[in-house]
Amino acid sequence: MIEAVAGRFEGAPRQLRRRWSDDFKAQAVAEALEPGANVSAISRRLDIHPSQLFGWRRAVLNARAGLTEPTRREAAVTEASDTLIEVVIGEAVIRARADVSEAHLRRVIRAVRSS
Repeated sequence: MIEAVAGRFEGAPRQLRRRWSDDFKAQAVAEALEPGANVSAISRRLDIHPSQLFGWRRAVLNARAGLTEPTRREAAVTEASDTLIEVVIGEAVIRARADVSEAHLRRVIRAVRSS
C-alpha cells in the first residue's frame, strides 16, 4: 500500500522566491546595457541567474522600442493579410507572400537567426 504524506521533501529548498527592488533592477540593467558588458559575468557577481538579468534587459529594450507587449516566443508569426505572411524575429521583420514554399521560408528564417 502507498501512503501519500503532505509535507516537504527532504532536501527541498526552504527559501521562497526572491524579490528585487526596482532600484536594484535598474542598476543591474544599466550595467548590462553598457557596451561590451558581459551579462553572465554581471549576474554571477550580483548573485542572480543570468536568465533573470537577460529578461530584465529585454523588458527595458522592448519598452524603449515602444513594444507594449513583449513576446515570450522568439518569433511571432502573424497573418498580415490573405497574401502576406509576416515573421518577426527580434528587430528583424520578414515579409513573404503566402504562396512561398515552406523550405525557402525556413532557409530565410535560419539566415536571419544566424546573423
